[in-house]
Amino acid sequence: MAKLTLVQAAAGLASGEFTSRQLIAGALAQIADPQGEGERTFTQVYADWAQQQALAADQRRAVGKPLSPLDGVPVSIKDLFDVSGQVTTAGSWVLADAAVAKKHAATVERLLQAGAVVIGKTNMTEFAYSGLGLNPHFGTPANPWDRAARRIPGGSSSGAAVAVADGMCCGAVGSDTGGSVRIPAAFCGLTGYKPTARRMASGGLLPLSPSLDSIGVIAHDVASCIALDAAIAEQALRPESQSLESARFAVPQTLVLDSLDEEVAAAFGRTLKRLAQAGAQIEAIPCSEFAELAEINGAGGFTALESWHWHQPLIAEYAEGYDPRVLSRIRRGQPLGASDLQQLRQLRASWQQRVTAKVQGFDALLMPTAPLIAPTIAELAEDDEAYFRANGAALRNPSVINFLDGCALSLPCQRPGEAPVGLMVAGLPMHDQALLGWALAIERCLAGA
Repeated sequence: MAKLTLVQAAAGLASGEFTSRQLIAGALAQIADPQGEGERTFTQVYADWAQQQALAADQRRAVGKPLSPLDGVPVSIKDLFDVSGQVTTAGSWVLADAAVAKKHAATVERLLQAGAVVIGKTNMTEFAYSGLGLNPHFGTPANPWDRAARRIPGGSSSGAAVAVADGMCCGAVGSDTGGSVRIPAAFCGLTGYKPTARRMASGGLLPLSPSLDSIGVIAHDVASCIALDAAIAEQALRPESQSLESARFAVPQTLVLDSLDEEVAAAFGRTLKRLAQAGAQIEAIPCSEFAELAEINGAGGFTALESWHWHQPLIAEYAEGYDPRVLSRIRRGQPLGASDLQQLRQLRASWQQRVTAKVQGFDALLMPTAPLIAPTIAELAEDDEAYFRANGAALRNPSVINFLDGCALSLPCQRPGEAPVGLMVAGLPMHDQALLGWALAIERCLAGA
């Protein structure tokens, strides 16, 4: 099942090529493989429940009454969505003895209503506070690329990406506060979609920063992301592929092109050339407002302020149980209060207004998802300076779109056999349907179709 996309799985179930029980058996075998990454990819595996869900899906299909196109397709959820009767640990031992959830998160409920088989909860950076994916409590699943070197998967939705890449599920639901869906998708050669945050119901989601949190999806391709998004969103979208001959794309020149790894610069340059050859109009724009973000967020920004407010009681009692690197970032919010939050909101509103004025005439913004290729787990685990340098680099470009409250996809743009590189295609808030249409066209162009 490793190369079976979510859309292909849905089509195979609809045609009777295979059953949901067969899909689930294959996925569970991948998770349980002692030579694989399953133990580090999942914090909880719902083997019995998944088999029951699959049986019910097959019975519905047998009488011609599937709940949706995804009925019977295996998906995973990040370990910060509530599942009734289970503890939501968010990749941490600190919450191991917390009360169980009384009901499913809204996203989980929507998946079940669509008949998708929830196969388990995926590993993540503790409390979602890093773009790298390292977890000292549950282990760190290795990137599918160059696995012998054991490179980072990206975070914070680390297990989500590895689960899809290794065939442990066909699609994954994660969260994205500063790139936590797009970064692992980029590092692992997958497609990650961060919708406009308000399109998703956030009930039952353990927060990092409510001002920036988004619920997003990871899959093999754009069509699969669209299908999974349709199952969990407040309102399904129906995007249609656009003609690149009518496209007008902007490439910001401020911040997002700084200090690119050689592989990233080469892949991004080739991608722009290919899109231009297909007829897209590509314009370089200054977008100097991007340079303001470092100062606006200098004290820690929304993420530190809001995470400290949520974590303060836990830290008072269980500080020694936290990943020290995560704890240090949360504690940056300790001096910040209500007046700081109000100022951040005012600065953000002004910044959004000015950026919108600069980019609203374009169909999408194009930039590298991350300026670096995935480093090894070992080099970051052993060196705090290297860890925080890589973390800042990984989060830099995606977090711009969270601050904008926009929508974005990361699409793989490297050549076969090369290190995975993500192309970020981004748009303004609630422009999701149009953006997905452009993403379909870009994906087709890069595939040579």
